[in-house]
Amino acid sequence: MKYDIENIWIDCCEQLKSILSDDIYDRWIAVIQPLNIEVQQLKLAVANDFYKDWLEENYLPLIDKSLILIGHADIKAVIEVDVAQFNESTAVEHKTVEVSKSNKTSRRSGHKNKSNLNPAYTFESFVIGENNQFAHAAAMAAATSPSRTYNPLFIYGGVGLGKTHLMQAIGNHVQQHKSRSRVCYITCESFTNEYIDALQNNNVSAFRKKYRKVDLLLIDDIQFLDGKNRLQEEFFHTFNSLFESHKQIILTSDRTPSEMAGLAPRLVSRFEWGLVTELIKPDVETRTAILRKKAAFMQVELDNTLIDYLAQRISSNIRSLEGALIRIATFSSLTQQPISLERVDQLLRDLIGKDESQPVSIDLIQKIVADFFDIRLTDITSKKRSKDIAWPRQIAMHLSRKLTQQSFPSIGNKFERNHATVLYAHEQVNSRAKQDRQLEQTLALITEKIKQSTHS
Repeated sequence: MKYDIENIWIDCCEQLKSILSDDIYDRWIAVIQPLNIEVQQLKLAVANDFYKDWLEENYLPLIDKSLILIGHADIKAVIEVDVAQFNESTAVEHKTVEVSKSNKTSRRSGHKNKSNLNPAYTFESFVIGENNQFAHAAAMAAATSPSRTYNPLFIYGGVGLGKTHLMQAIGNHVQQHKSRSRVCYITCESFTNEYIDALQNNNVSAFRKKYRKVDLLLIDDIQFLDGKNRLQEEFFHTFNSLFESHKQIILTSDRTPSEMAGLAPRLVSRFEWGLVTELIKPDVETRTAILRKKAAFMQVELDNTLIDYLAQRISSNIRSLEGALIRIATFSSLTQQPISLERVDQLLRDLIGKDESQPVSIDLIQKIVADFFDIRLTDITSKKRSKDIAWPRQIAMHLSRKLTQQSFPSIGNKFERNHATVLYAHEQVNSRAKQDRQLEQTLALITEKIKQSTHS
């Protein structure tokens, strides 16, 4: 069957335009280039991996639903990165679809994004709470005075807590206020792939020039370096070159530098030269504020009862909150039906189901560890230093860090210790567990008891 790709994409965009706000449509849909339809797959091109990942995670299901609505349920959309479609020489020729119900024509639009930054990730759109207040302040300082305050700035935390948003907010701020600054955002995985390509094509000098001549280097998920010795060697020299030239370096990771077992000590040391700051899970007040801000941005009308309900039930991370809102907005736009609590439960059964258990608390961990080692609960926070008390205490600190995503200072307060003591305990248990199979099994058993208790 032969498809008319141009008209199909125009019709699809017409549907999307009627569902999405103008800002979201222009930012995420208008930049897409339709390529072809093969084996009932509508191949859509974007400029870089960031756009691809974001579209796949947030808008691909909506594109597929729009295809169904225009009578093409047999076609599924596929997002691909095709840099050739978006390079500088052809940017002014780049076609994007301008939907008009009276006149289906295409418009030309330049798309040039050397920095790979998402313009939606700004300080203004970042919701500040107790979980991220310090990290936000550090990011603002690095953005307003690059290389003069915290260099490098190392932001770490769990999945979906805002590391990428905060990192890119720095880049967008610098681009806006220092237009001549050369800003480069890249994931560590993409950095790795580029390095491998440079080695294979005997073009390492160009690779080094690209990353050592920037004013601001932002590398996401730097933990990808862990265990990759040759890549670490390359990045070590890139880091030194930028640092010695007083250029700002921003790194994000899912763990602290010292927790990367396969990272060279000299890199661990350098990553800790500036400031290491953590993002933890937002509390319910911050989650509520995030939902209000995201809903306003997406032009989704939700009453306070629904927002409070979502904030209470979805506590895992910010990305899950955004995903819930997108799902609700899509349903509302496509069906024109009111959103009730019952409907939300149906739409978000998988997301809400994951949060049905009670969150793990440090108090619970302390109790279960004390019971497991047959010591008194008060011993866990006491000043006693005997081995039969100190070791369970260290295990409780380690599990508190691993299972609650509380910061080291917060954990320290619960154990009446400083954050350095908690960090030491966490690293000690981590290190021993890698070499001691019995300890590894003990930790797994205690962890299982803790998780079982959250369901009781």
